[in-house]
Amino acid sequence: MRTLAFQMPDRGSGGPSGPRIRVGRPSRRARTLLMTVGVLAVLAMLFVMFAGFWTDWLWYRSVHYSAVFTKTLWTKIGMFAVFGLLMAAAVGLNLWLAHKLRPPLSAMSLEQQSLDRYRMGIAPYKKWVLLGVTALVGLIAGASAAGQWRTWLLWVNSVSFGKTDPQFGKDISFYAFDLPWYRFLLSFGFAAVVLSLLAAALVHYLYGGLRITTPGARATAQATGHLSVLLGFFVTLKAVAYWLDRYGLAVKTGDFKATDNWTGLKFVDANAYLPAKTILFCIAIICALLFFSTIWRRTWQLPVIGFGLMVLSAVLIGGLYPAIVQKFQVQPNEQAKETPYIKKNIKATREAYGIDASQVRDYSGTSKAGKEQLRQAADDTASTRLLDPNVVSPTFQQKQQVRGYYQFPAVLDVDRYKNKDGEEQDTVVGLREINTDGIPEKNWINEHFKYTHGYGMVAAKGTTVDKDGAPAFTEQDLPPKGDKGKYEGRVYYGEKTNQYSIVGGPQKELDYADDKGEKTYTYKGKSGVDLTSPVNRAAYAVNFNEPQILYSGAIGEGSRILYNRTPKERVEAVAPWLTIDGDPYPAVVDGRIKWIIDAYTTSDNYPYSSRTTLGDTTEDSLTDGQRAVVARQNRVNYIRNSVKATVDAYSGKVEMYQWDKKDPVLKTWMKAFPDTVKPKSAIGDDLMDHLRYPQDLFKVQRELLTRYHVTSPSQFYSGSERWQIPDDPTHKGNAVPPYYLSLQMPDEKKQSFSLTTTFNPNNRETLGAFMAIDADPRSTGYGKIKMLRLPSNTTVSGPSQVQSKFNSDPSIAESLNLLKRGDSEIEYGNLLTVPLEGGLLYVEPVYVRGAGTNYPRMRKVLVTYGERIAFEDTLGEALDKVFDSKGDSGSDTGGQPEEPPSSGDASVREALKNVQDAYDAGQDALEKGDWKAYGKAQDDLRDAIKEAQDAENKAEKGANKE
Repeated sequence: MRTLAFQMPDRGSGGPSGPRIRVGRPSRRARTLLMTVGVLAVLAMLFVMFAGFWTDWLWYRSVHYSAVFTKTLWTKIGMFAVFGLLMAAAVGLNLWLAHKLRPPLSAMSLEQQSLDRYRMGIAPYKKWVLLGVTALVGLIAGASAAGQWRTWLLWVNSVSFGKTDPQFGKDISFYAFDLPWYRFLLSFGFAAVVLSLLAAALVHYLYGGLRITTPGARATAQATGHLSVLLGFFVTLKAVAYWLDRYGLAVKTGDFKATDNWTGLKFVDANAYLPAKTILFCIAIICALLFFSTIWRRTWQLPVIGFGLMVLSAVLIGGLYPAIVQKFQVQPNEQAKETPYIKKNIKATREAYGIDASQVRDYSGTSKAGKEQLRQAADDTASTRLLDPNVVSPTFQQKQQVRGYYQFPAVLDVDRYKNKDGEEQDTVVGLREINTDGIPEKNWINEHFKYTHGYGMVAAKGTTVDKDGAPAFTEQDLPPKGDKGKYEGRVYYGEKTNQYSIVGGPQKELDYADDKGEKTYTYKGKSGVDLTSPVNRAAYAVNFNEPQILYSGAIGEGSRILYNRTPKERVEAVAPWLTIDGDPYPAVVDGRIKWIIDAYTTSDNYPYSSRTTLGDTTEDSLTDGQRAVVARQNRVNYIRNSVKATVDAYSGKVEMYQWDKKDPVLKTWMKAFPDTVKPKSAIGDDLMDHLRYPQDLFKVQRELLTRYHVTSPSQFYSGSERWQIPDDPTHKGNAVPPYYLSLQMPDEKKQSFSLTTTFNPNNRETLGAFMAIDADPRSTGYGKIKMLRLPSNTTVSGPSQVQSKFNSDPSIAESLNLLKRGDSEIEYGNLLTVPLEGGLLYVEPVYVRGAGTNYPRMRKVLVTYGERIAFEDTLGEALDKVFDSKGDSGSDTGGQPEEPPSSGDASVREALKNVQDAYDAGQDALEKGDWKAYGKAQDDLRDAIKEAQDAENKAEKGANKE
């Protein structure tokens, strides 16, 4: 057989086209300059990379969690190296093998002539091409594998759940820890085989082993055998995938009439898909053997037939057959067919979300108790919180900000503290944190050296306000004074402290200011990273893109840089395997302010448990996208409040405590990161007093309980007992938030600090159920969910209906219009629901943001029980009116008087005239720009409004006596 040889022109010689053009070489100085610039650029890039690594290491060392950094780092490096080398070896081996098996001679064809040019072009660089390709795929595969470090640590440290799934009888840990790792290995195997197959096919084609247009055989025997083996590996992996898919059915999410996000097997899965996967596994094994047999047979005829059979089987057995079963077996009698699987789903979901011990009892919604009994029970059943932490932050800001460079969070927190009599009371608290936007003169020194910390906790009674409607503070002012005693009040770490500060050096900090002037301070803690070393200063100058850190004279001996200062990000950094609650809250513990953070372990591989999206279920009218959980695993079907963490507001010290001793996910992580989580016994008494049941977990559980409060498969399937979370009546379109308050449930003997919420029946606005959970960790019933289910035909009003009742009552509307005079604004507080002697008591404080002020004060309290309504200055007066022995039905405040106007009514009219006169005088002064007169008019307006309210109250009392 004759062959044709082709010779490429010598690129270094001149051709007939003309003489060669010589280009002068750069001068030695230019070459030196270019080399220097290149070296400096490389060194700069390396230092930037080093700075990121070095500052991370210094930070973890400063918080004494360097073991977390090193364990995570070495795990990532190990994963990167092992899987990068495996991928590089697989692809590189097949590239080398394909080149080794190339035919000695090329076929005579235009196709091969064209390929010869490419072969000759890369011939001198074959080794470099091989190394470059293998290195590239190795780097990509290694980087991808490094991101699976959590999957690896969970698998290698896995702990048994002690429970098995109902379908395959495997421990839950197989699905939570093992199956994700096996799937990763499978996906890596697929990637390695596919890349090797593509690389080998390309080399075979380039060197003539594969031919597309050349007459004769399309592939050489060597290429056929090589590619067949790779295809055999691919089909083998597909067989493994079919086998793992069998177990994947237990954690598969799909559509189902009974519930959204159904997880687990249904009838068609167990009776069609499961046997189909087994059959396809066997077919794939046979098909793989046929591909391997081509090493000896040198033909693709049988493997191709087998592969076609596998594809056809996948369509018929894996697709058509289950559809037939669903259509002709399930749909005619779906409820009966699905009942066993619904039962499994209910049981698994309730276990996975910790709602399996929840109790549901029937509650009439109406009471037969007498007025005096009800009035007494109203005082004993609940410590009704009138101070709404979601409304009064501006009041805290106005009354206790002290200076413009301090701030309070938009939503305050509810805690428990003992009063002077030693009795525990609900308390609204907030920290006075630094606000860099309020710094009088903004510059680098002021922002990062002088204004470095907030100062002091501010606390107020939750159940009362002062005579002016403002919070009754129990801890206030600067320096702090109140019933908290002496404590370290400086706040270097807080929810609003989100930029770095440099402390402890020659530059003095502003501590606080009082009537005697500004007090200075030098940080004495050991928090942060020492900046004495020039290397550290250079690294942080690069890391924060601030050159002044490198050379500023304000940095010297003792200077330390504080950053990562919010409690949430500090806990997330030292425990990247935890999901953090969206609402850290401060408490004075052992003479220090500590942030308390609830943390969760989660999984999305609990068999048969329905999944939920944390970001959606934790949103309500208060989050506004800011306090919703940001979860590593956004969709989960298992959650536990397994860790309680604290962050010291002064030192930034992070401590984590094991809260759920039975949680296997936490045990697994504690094996992976030993000595990072302290035992529950290490929690001190003072800290224990301030722990509580977390809101975000409660919101997840209540969302599940809208469907999973029923345990009957038939009821679950029909959806007849489904509930829904009501909208916040004052924030339309957002779910009503849960509320903390001390409450005595009907079957309890005393009040307990609780977290409460309500439910509506599905697509109705009446009240469907009331839910409370014991939130006091010292209580024996901590975490126990209790639900009061109202009759399905109930007419008890839900939150929206109650709010509508308040708004539509003529007398209340008239009183609200009085309060709105003078450009005042009305704000409704939390609408609290309290089960009371068989009925439901609703209480809602009403705040007035008066003209000329920018903060709300509580002026009125709305109360309703049954059909009776009261709108009074205090809760006691409102309860007295609602439970008055006279007028057993109807609204005490609704309707228009039928009797002639009394002297009391005349007083009201006169007071209203005074209100109008004062308002008009204020408007006239405003138009003239007479601010002194305007201020006097506003004072007169407030006095007139108060007189009108008093006159109205006297008139109503007189009417009642008559």
